Amino acid sequence: MSKNNLYVLSFGGSLIVPDEIDYKFIKKFKILIEKKVKNGNKFIIVCGGGGLNRKYNEAGKKIRKLNNEELDWIGIHATRYNAHFIRIMFGNLAGSEIITNPHKKISTEKPILIGSGYEPGCSSDYDAVYLAKTYGAKKIANLSNIDFAYNKDPKKYKSAIPIKNINWGDFRKIVGDKWVPRMNLPFDPIASREAEKMGLEVSIINGKKLKNLENYLDGKKFIGTTIK
Repeated sequence: MSKNNLYVLSFGGSLIVPDEIDYKFIKKFKILIEKKVKNGNKFIIVCGGGGLNRKYNEAGKKIRKLNNEELDWIGIHATRYNAHFIRIMFGNLAGSEIITNPHKKISTEKPILIGSGYEPGCSSDYDAVYLAKTYGAKKIANLSNIDFAYNKDPKKYKSAIPIKNINWGDFRKIVGDKWVPRMNLPFDPIASREAEKMGLEVSIINGKKLKNLENYLDGKKFIGTTIK
């Protein structure tokens, strides 16, 4: 995969399976990515677990007490199930192998690669960060269901302020340094630590707003939070 025109997308599970599979959105997302592929762009799309992960987590907790590693493994396999679904939706444009190890480079001529969770202790954001390193990308778009990151949880605090631009040091003060399964944060704390070390730029974008995502991909002004 060429470094030129390569985009790494951390594709939040909340977009794939918010509660049920959002096939209408996925179809529109697929059309946009295929349009950009025709223009010579390449993509690594790392899938999150979303509602599938949540349902398995909640069911498991009703049966017995689960530790964080067990909850993470449930989440990892949810991301892999979602990843296989997204890979198949792209048909022949996508590589035949799901990337489960972000440190291992796959040789392919396909313009789209699909990734999933790797190991306990972090989210699929971490995998996106290391895939960017493995394939030489300098930027990641983190696609979720929010327009911006905030200085504090907007669901709890009405005074929360949306952030347009922030450095890694200040951002990490907001998200902290500890990972807990199913954390509701704009970007995984462990992934944030590694992204800072690598000097990566991460943009947090509402993936539902596909025109805005297209603006990002085209290098135009977009709505979201940029961390660098």
